Amino acid sequence: MEGGGAQYNPRTVEEVFRDFKGRRAGMIKALTTDVEEFYQQCDPEKENLCLYGFPSEQWEVNLPAEEVPPELPEPALGINFARDGMQEKDWLSLVAVHSDAWLLSVAFYFGARFGFDKADRKRLFNMINDLPTIFEVVTGGVAKKQTKEKSLVSNHSSNKSKSNSKARESQAKHSKASQPKDEEQGLDEEDEDEHGETLCGACGENYASDEFWICCDACEKWFHGKCVKITPARAEHIKQYKCPSCSNKRARP
Repeated sequence: MEGGGAQYNPRTVEEVFRDFKGRRAGMIKALTTDVEEFYQQCDPEKENLCLYGFPSEQWEVNLPAEEVPPELPEPALGINFARDGMQEKDWLSLVAVHSDAWLLSVAFYFGARFGFDKADRKRLFNMINDLPTIFEVVTGGVAKKQTKEKSLVSNHSSNKSKSNSKARESQAKHSKASQPKDEEQGLDEEDEDEHGETLCGACGENYASDEFWICCDACEKWFHGKCVKITPARAEHIKQYKCPSCSNKRARP
C-alpha cells in the first residue's frame, strides 16, 4: 500500500505523534473539504474498500492490503457498502468513528513495535487526546460545543441578520487591535473564551484570536478562512456562506 508503514517507521513518541497527525489530517480532508470526491470513490458496486490516511496528510480509498498479516493494522473494510443505505451525515460519522479507531491502532502498533514503555505510551496517548477526534470534527463536536457556537452567533446578531453579525464577527477576529475600548470589550473577551473550544470544521484545530474565521450558514460549523480559501474582504460580499461540504451536497435518494 503506497504511503504505508514499509516506507515510514516512526520510532520515537514525537515521530509517532507526527505520523498520527499527518494521517488524521488526510482523513479529515476526505470527510470534510474533499467529501464529494470521497463520496464518489466509495462506489457500493466496487469490492470492499478502505479509507487510508498517510503521514503526508493525503488520503486514499483503496482495496485492503493483500499481504497477510499486513504491514500495518488495516482500516475498516467495506465502507462503500453502507454508503447508499443510510443518510450521508450518518455514513460519514460512521466512517469517522472507524477512522479514529484505526489511527489509534496504528499509533500504538508503532509503540509496541519499538518498545515504548508505560511513560512513553501515556505521553503518546495524552498528546493524541489533546486533539479532537475525527468524529468530533465531522459531526461538529458534542452538544455543549454546538451550544456555545450558537450562543456566540446569538450574542453578536442581536436584532440584526445572521449574515451581518457574521461579518462583524469576522472583522473583530481579523483586527482585534482596532476594537473600541468600551463596554463591547467585555463581550469580545467572553466570545474569545467561548471560541477557545471552537474547532475548525476542515482542519480540526482550535480558534486563535489572530486568525480569520467564517461560519457556514447551513451546518453552522466554523472554518479558518485559509482552510476554505475565504478572505475577510471576500467574506464582506457573501450574504450566505456555505462550506465546501454543504456546497457540494446534492439531492440523493
